[in-house]
Amino acid sequence: MCGVKTYFHSVTLDEEKCRGCTNCIKKCPTEAIRVRKGKARIINERCIDCGECLRVCPYHAKKAITDSFDMLQSFKYRIALPAPSFYGQFKSGFSRGDILKALLKIGFDEVYEVARGAEIVTAATKKLFETEKLKKPVISSACPAVVRLIQVRFPSLIDNLLKLEAPMEVAAAISRQKAALAHHLADDEIGVFFISPCAAKVTSVKAPFAKEKSHVDGVLPMQDVFLKVIAVLENDPEACTLEQAGFEGIRWASSGGESLALGNDRYLAVDGIHNVLTILESIENDRLEEVDFVEVLACYGGCLGGPLTVENAFVAKTRLKKHIDQARKSDLPTVVPSHDELLWTLDIEHRPVMKLDDDLDKAMKKLEALETINDSLPGLDCGACGAPNCRALAEDIVRGMAHETDCIFVLREKIRALAAEMMELEAKMPPVLDREKTNGTGKTGIGGDASDGG
Repeated sequence: MCGVKTYFHSVTLDEEKCRGCTNCIKKCPTEAIRVRKGKARIINERCIDCGECLRVCPYHAKKAITDSFDMLQSFKYRIALPAPSFYGQFKSGFSRGDILKALLKIGFDEVYEVARGAEIVTAATKKLFETEKLKKPVISSACPAVVRLIQVRFPSLIDNLLKLEAPMEVAAAISRQKAALAHHLADDEIGVFFISPCAAKVTSVKAPFAKEKSHVDGVLPMQDVFLKVIAVLENDPEACTLEQAGFEGIRWASSGGESLALGNDRYLAVDGIHNVLTILESIENDRLEEVDFVEVLACYGGCLGGPLTVENAFVAKTRLKKHIDQARKSDLPTVVPSHDELLWTLDIEHRPVMKLDDDLDKAMKKLEALETINDSLPGLDCGACGAPNCRALAEDIVRGMAHETDCIFVLREKIRALAAEMMELEAKMPPVLDREKTNGTGKTGIGGDASDGG
């Protein structure tokens, strides 16, 4: 079952670089970060690897775990899967064919465009819509961070997810199969590598949420591959022979690309994890009645805004438009037959993070205690305690991970009360200890001066 797998996290903390600034705790969409003893802590059960903390940490203490380029040497035949957003990283003087050919120069034996996989997913989605068996609004499952978010915070929307493989997996499966047949290779001799704009894709490969094993062997950060490609990139008028995908697949790189490819006007495209949260809440509350399909992407601008990209998302979008326009003019197909193995092979399950105790009675008592503690806190959600808000602090207190005095306002009131109590105690001191009643010589003055022999 999917719910009992060991969960891998691609977003980790470099504790030596962390200064405990609390920037990350306010931006995390699942309240997965705390600051304790001057250092950030990531709560694994809550983290969805969206990479939001990678963007906001000024000290680069959050980092994404990806695979090394040296991993290519472990395979006899190596296939590169460039995400459509990869093309937007390069200046407009280079064609898509130039970029794909450069990938062959840096160590790959074959290139298969993920944009092609996107076209196949689009075709399969259209067929599913024709069956009228989908729960609407259908929520795109292309962004693994959003799928994890739904598992953690919106379990009632799991049935709304589009239960189709992501373009990356489709491209990996097809390219692996073709290479095995064309070159008579065993499966373990073929290495398939996705060139990724985000950390969440690493997680989806290391710990697939709807299948036992990914078709991808490694995930390379787009930043690293870009540096290698730019060193060998050159304009080649004959490089276009490597191009496979049409404009609709390339357009998936930007927010709205998947929706536009469906040809259905009843859609909504949302990017940015906090905007996604708002829309998912609306769906959960049945406030999106006139929408059939919702495209939700964790990164602002879509995959072009991924934390592992090189170029500013707005600049990359402008550059990508050139590739889209060129693909429109080409003879490459924009619609392809559905792949036979696109449907999820496993059902995904709710991953509860608010579970206070396995024992229901104890959990209810802890919940009551949580509410009482939360009512006693100031409700300012300042984050100075190291938790994102007062309720999160109350939960941490109930779990034994924090104390009420972690709140500076509660601590200040306790110090004031303690100071007032000390002043009251001082006023009640016995006369023999009350220095203010001395006669100026340091003696109490009771019974006369001992020096007169009396």
